[in-house]
Amino acid sequence: MKDFIEQSCNDLKARAGTKAVLLLISGGVDSTVCAALLLKALSADQVHLMYMDTGLMRKDETKAVKASLEKLGAKHLHIIMCENDFLSALKGISDPELKRKAIGDLFIKIQERETARLGLPEDYFLAQGTIYPDIAESSSATGAAIKSHHNVGGLPEKMKLDLIEPLRELFKDEVRALGVELGLPEEFIQRQPFPGPGLAVRILGAVDKERLDVLRHADFIMRDELKQTGWASKTWQAFAVLLPLRTVGVKAGARTYENVVALRAVDSVDAMTADWTRLPHEVLATISSRIISEVKGVNRVVYDISSKPPSTIEWE
Repeated sequence: MKDFIEQSCNDLKARAGTKAVLLLISGGVDSTVCAALLLKALSADQVHLMYMDTGLMRKDETKAVKASLEKLGAKHLHIIMCENDFLSALKGISDPELKRKAIGDLFIKIQERETARLGLPEDYFLAQGTIYPDIAESSSATGAAIKSHHNVGGLPEKMKLDLIEPLRELFKDEVRALGVELGLPEEFIQRQPFPGPGLAVRILGAVDKERLDVLRHADFIMRDELKQTGWASKTWQAFAVLLPLRTVGVKAGARTYENVVALRAVDSVDAMTADWTRLPHEVLATISSRIISEVKGVNRVVYDISSKPPSTIEWE
């Protein structure tokens, strides 16, 4: 990794020169490691980190990410609150590919709007924490993409900016190793993956504020229980999914017709393959019981026991 860092720093310096570089950062492993690499290669005045609170985030995500990113020592950290923009753009869209396209397009539109407001020069570079699995899933040898990642197939076909993607040939485990070599804290390196489109691709069907709140609460309960039982550090990725259907149930002796939440936990190394995590039955039982009793509008919880392939890790 030392050779990779040296070569990447040389390439970044040669390409960017003295121009500004804007990184759309999520706070996840990939974009955070990318930020650390940019800050090592370029001057602090050149590097701008932009985090967008899309309203598609997990519970308390923005607060935690802001606190973490401040530890990177970046001179320019821009937190953009844009929930209404994304909810409006996603209104009525159910198809997962259309969701990703809409989100990718809006990321660029808001980035252009905000950089103009911030006074960045027009010839800056756009950086992304794209890694090899993002590219592999967005295209294939047969031309049949598995899914468009918002930072690959989700970007507009015609963009005015030049892209900088220093991690695009790395797998997730290599990105983590790079983070260690760059001296990033454990909290950055071991953070579970979270998709760029956020909870929008963990809600099957249309996305709105009400469904986001249901999923956000259910997802928090799952992650909270895994943390309390020590399983958060034993799983590569764990999350909840809100399904586009309702089932009959009974609460307080009365019939209900409410939402179904699916739980997903997987073990992986590079995100190219994954196996479902054998969570203890008692842990699953507690998570299910809490979700059904604490989350308004949910009366059934199921557990996904599919591996990748044939299933993907995310449901959309």
